[in-house]
Amino acid sequence: MSPARPSTLEVDGVTGRDHFLKAAIFDVDGVLLASPHERAWREALTGFADPEGFTTAVYQAEVAGKPRLDGARAALAALGVVDAGARAGDYAKAKQARLEALIQAGAVEAFPDALRLVAAIAAIGLPMAVASSSKNANAMMEPIELPSGGRLLDAFAANVCGRDLKHGKPDPEIFRLAAAELRIAPAACLVAEDASAGVEAARAGGMTALGVARLGDGAALRAAGADLVVTSLDEIPIGELRHGRLRRYPA
Repeated sequence: MSPARPSTLEVDGVTGRDHFLKAAIFDVDGVLLASPHERAWREALTGFADPEGFTTAVYQAEVAGKPRLDGARAALAALGVVDAGARAGDYAKAKQARLEALIQAGAVEAFPDALRLVAAIAAIGLPMAVASSSKNANAMMEPIELPSGGRLLDAFAANVCGRDLKHGKPDPEIFRLAAAELRIAPAACLVAEDASAGVEAARAGGMTALGVARLGDGAALRAAGADLVVTSLDEIPIGELRHGRLRRYPA
């Protein structure tokens, strides 16, 4: 028998939208993996701007979640580069070369709490998708295994990472595509994101947004519209997700 549809969705102590969740969509960098993206963007700045100015705050606000060229342009502009638009292409290429070198050197780690949640969701049969604008996402996930056994990549029924799309986040195109490939209505999808642009994209797509504030940026994720903000995915009770509800464990 299917679980009864709740009359409301209570998130973070606040009564929210009436969504019965049937699928989960995960961003990669910052949610599933501690990737070297930020490091690559910073180290590639030599010759374009002072790398010391490229802080984590700049990365989260200007680059995270965006397509590569958009992120390059936004980062250079934020750092005061007057010809940011003209130089963005070269900066994006330099960043990509540095990122590939870091990936080859093994500078990628999975977040244990994320692997636990993915394994737990797989165990209850909730379909999942992975959605990242990064064209390197699949290569970074390739060697990662779940604690329950099996590859991380195999846990996802849909994978839309690195697709050539018309619009990047905060446009909801990538998440709507993931929902379509899962054959689940957007309103029934949960999106786990660590970037404000990703949260905005989830909400614009009519989805429930779970903000993952690993960098102490919970306020920014709430301001972007996150329905619930956690600092660890271990805070999400799998029993509630089984019944289509997004909750956190009581403090």
